[in-house]
Amino acid sequence: QVNLIESGGGSVQAGGSLRLSCEASGGTFSNYGMGWFRQAPGKEREFVAGISWIGPSTYYTDSVKGRFTISRDNAKKTLYLQMNSLKPEDTAVYYCAASFVEALTGTSSSPEFWGQGTRVTVSS
Repeated sequence: QVNLIESGGGSVQAGGSLRLSCEASGGTFSNYGMGWFRQAPGKEREFVAGISWIGPSTYYTDSVKGRFTISRDNAKKTLYLQMNSLKPEDTAVYYCAASFVEALTGTSSSPEFWGQGTRVTVSS
């Protein structure tokens, strides 16, 4: 069992930046494929970015490529999402996720563990 706690959400104007963090407790963090998902109002939850436990390799949904960067610090048991050039369409609740598979690569991924989410609001 691993517990995930997100932080770093907030309100920002379009073009701004935010850095999300996800602290893990329990389990062996370095053995989990990790990722970020988001759910906008009235929409289904979607994959944003993933990072493998070995390599690591990174994966992004097309809409955030070049703007968002996912990273992990296994010593600190923490996952990050650096979000730059934010757009109003990035407004959503962002969820951290962990999986026993090597990497989370898309919306069809099925993480075993989820955080409670942190809200990001981008105003135009």
